[in-house]
Amino acid sequence: MKKKWLATLVFGSALMLGACGGDDSATDKETDTNTGETTEAAETVAQQRCATCHGGQLQGASAPALDKIGAKYSEEEILNIIENGTDKGMPGGLVQGEDAKALAAWLAEKK
Repeated sequence: MKKKWLATLVFGSALMLGACGGDDSATDKETDTNTGETTEAAETVAQQRCATCHGGQLQGASAPALDKIGAKYSEEEILNIIENGTDKGMPGGLVQGEDAKALAAWLAEKK
């Protein structure tokens, strides 16, 4: 019984820590060939910060699917949700700054 409780505690802690993410900077970079600007790789940010709840393919898990979120919300609306969260359990501020903007733009393209 104690081993089962310990395993549950360790697994639950890992899920909680995974949902909180790490630092605010992604290590992978992509270069926009149109502008030459270097931007954070939004897909990497999504895998690091969103996949725990929204699924590895954004198909939905304990949170709603994001694979077609751009058909429902604009880039600005998505950015607002990322920054401020929702009253349905999405915490705000898990992704911030340029990472949040890049993620919102990337998700807005998913239709």
